[in-house]
Amino acid sequence: MGLCLPPSLSEETLQGFKYFRLLGPLFDHLHRAATERDRAGNRQLFYDQYASLLLLSFFNPVVTSLRGLQQTTTLATVQERLGVHPVSLSARSEAAYVFDATLLHAVLSPLGARLRPHLPLAEHAALAPLIAVDGSLLPALPRMAWALWQDDQHRAAKMHVAFAVLRQGPVDVTVTAGNGSERAAWRRLVQPGGFYVVDRGYVDYSLCQELHDLPCRFLCRVKDNAAYEVQEARVLSPAAVQAGVVYDAVLRRLGTAHHTRLLPQPFRVVQVATGRTRQDGTPDVLVLVTNRLDLDAELIAVAYRYRWAVELFFRWVKCVLGCRHLLSQGINGVRIQVYAAFIASLLLSLWVGQAPTKRTYEMLCFYLSGWATEAELITHIDRLHLKAPPTCKN
Repeated sequence: MGLCLPPSLSEETLQGFKYFRLLGPLFDHLHRAATERDRAGNRQLFYDQYASLLLLSFFNPVVTSLRGLQQTTTLATVQERLGVHPVSLSARSEAAYVFDATLLHAVLSPLGARLRPHLPLAEHAALAPLIAVDGSLLPALPRMAWALWQDDQHRAAKMHVAFAVLRQGPVDVTVTAGNGSERAAWRRLVQPGGFYVVDRGYVDYSLCQELHDLPCRFLCRVKDNAAYEVQEARVLSPAAVQAGVVYDAVLRRLGTAHHTRLLPQPFRVVQVATGRTRQDGTPDVLVLVTNRLDLDAELIAVAYRYRWAVELFFRWVKCVLGCRHLLSQGINGVRIQVYAAFIASLLLSLWVGQAPTKRTYEMLCFYLSGWATEAELITHIDRLHLKAPPTCKN
């Protein structure tokens, strides 16, 4: 990709961030996209410029609308730094339809691959590749007919995210209508050799077998009434008991009460107590199914608890970056906006050296707005590095 990411922060790095100079190598391949439509040669807004403007909007909380984004192109400083010309509101609106979102999506994976795991404990190193898959709704206007969800008055888009738990960043995302299939989204997001954790909404026993054959590793919560036949019950270690594990067994059959399928190979069930009590007075227990027969039971429990990291990421994207307000009514434009938000988040993580907090995001916005000096920003990030957990090189 040509993106230069020095191992330590420097004034040169910050200056590059300030002027968005690092975006050139990321977006060079976008510049000629859709230009075949411009036979007269008078196009004023190119895809790389449009993507840069979207990123700029995430680093400037003042820009919250399509008209505000269009108005930034009239500012001399923005024109100089991003190489854009003043564009009309209609040209900015058209961009969300004529530029192919998949071209911007291609930037995500190389950026996500640069993230390094931050391990809370050395014994959790086996969970370094863990990826949580989950979805979150983005409210849409009733006139956005493609964004099917509950009814004509309740529309929504849904982003399905593959989130590297211990690297603290997204590695892939797909955007569908609000009622889009979670299982189909999981199929699209998995990669051979990956290790994925999902909640009950993604469970499909035939899909579990399909993922095992891919091959990849999975850990999913299943419904309490899941039917299975035990091949071998395992003895719980003291560490597993301390982690809340109450049962661990290798399975020969798995399915529903009406159809318990004989497995071509063993899977595993691990039951973990949550410490809560159900309405009927019985202890609340998570039933987890995995094809990881090698992991200690306590690590299975920890891996599922780490799934919560993707929920925190959704809050970050929607509440801090402000991606919950959609700037386009078409699905292609929504995808471009979501991809740009994820790229912005990844760039923050890579430039800062760790998952950014709201405070760090505010400091970067203050710096870009001219309210904070480079020295103040460097001091803030130096403090973060002193507190940062060790990284794991893989």
